[in-house]
Amino acid sequence: MIRKTRGTFIASTMLLVALILSACEQPYSTPPAVTNTPIDPNSFFSTPIPSQPANIEDVENITTQTAIAAVVSPTPSGGSTTTPLDPATTTPTPIIELNPTATQAVVVVPTSTSVPAGSKPSTYVLKNGEFPYCIARRFNVDPDQLLALSGLTAAQADSLSAGTVLTIPQSGTFPGDRSWHDHPATFTVGVTYATNTVYGVACYYGDIEPSVIAQYNGISVDATLTAGQTLNIP
Repeated sequence: MIRKTRGTFIASTMLLVALILSACEQPYSTPPAVTNTPIDPNSFFSTPIPSQPANIEDVENITTQTAIAAVVSPTPSGGSTTTPLDPATTTPTPIIELNPTATQAVVVVPTSTSVPAGSKPSTYVLKNGEFPYCIARRFNVDPDQLLALSGLTAAQADSLSAGTVLTIPQSGTFPGDRSWHDHPATFTVGVTYATNTVYGVACYYGDIEPSVIAQYNGISVDATLTAGQTLNIP
């Protein structure tokens, strides 16, 4: 009996010693297995940026890579491709500053006051305040030839009424200075000359178009002028 008890004690002691030795050889923790994550070469972040550039060239490269945008296009397989934009061919978007409170006055200034060459009409209907000689000045034609083609005499020229049709010569020029009075000038209705039409004012200066005077003063060419009204003549 004593022998059996001793054997059991020895076996238990050996088992305990084996357990202690096994625990001493086992490490405290097992490090996780290292798994390499593949880097997609088409990814924005395929090339890691070092934490600190080695030199000035590295700084320039990092700045350039950061500034240039890329265009990502879908592929049939469901992925995407990255196409960097070429800064040499990229057109910058202009910045337009709008100032809603600013106002700018637009002044229309005629570039020419006389009738351009080659624009002579074949006929012309007299308006109020016009007469054949001023029409000859305006279109740069000979007044005697104008009267002859129109079947008129010099004696009739001063008594023609509005609505009279004149035939305009297509050759020849006005003898002398086409300008009857100098301009640019200021014209005062009823004081400078007895007329109340823009056409009559144009006749006073001779070589200027009535429409130019109207445009320059912001009025209609058929407007009726009032005594004392002042016009700026270009």
